[in-house]
Amino acid sequence: MDADEGGSFESPAATELIECHGDIILEPYEGMEFESEDAAKIFYDKYARQVGFVMRVMSCRRSEKDGRILARRLGCNKEGYCVSIRGKFGAVRKPRPSTREGCKAMIHVKYDKSGKWVITKFVKEHNHPLVVSPREARQTMDEKDKQIQELTTELRNKKRLCLTYQEQLAAFMNIVEEHTDQLSRKVQNVVTNLKEFESLEQELLHPR
Repeated sequence: MDADEGGSFESPAATELIECHGDIILEPYEGMEFESEDAAKIFYDKYARQVGFVMRVMSCRRSEKDGRILARRLGCNKEGYCVSIRGKFGAVRKPRPSTREGCKAMIHVKYDKSGKWVITKFVKEHNHPLVVSPREARQTMDEKDKQIQELTTELRNKKRLCLTYQEQLAAFMNIVEEHTDQLSRKVQNVVTNLKEFESLEQELLHPR
């Protein structure tokens, strides 16, 4: 798997490849390394879509010193159970059908002193059927991809607009410079003419 498709990670000889729906899939394993937390998320999200479930970003552990994320759990969107919420006078409304089924499939990634993010725990088995649904399985990253594409387009348009402004400013400065040169020459001509006029006046007033 290329870094562009699933994030940047280190893949030693113990790589786990499985076949799913006719495709060869790189499976997570304890010890797998990534360059960043986001790279781990991208990899597990792609794995989830290929296998047939939707990734959920779950709990994390932060540094007490600076609040940096040191570890993260990524799991299945059917993790846990929905707890019914009741008011003081009983149920507020009829609860919607729950998508939570207590699934324990997950990976735990931890920031290592080497600077890498390492999978320290991998639970493969799901307690529900896995279904590769084009709409459902792609929704997690497709929205981010769409936002990235929109932001990239907006940035490209702003760069193009900025370049246009720079060209217009440069053209305006050239015009100002040309007018300044012309004005300077005119002023110099006036000064020269005045000096010539003064010299002629002196000759007329004080003929030799």
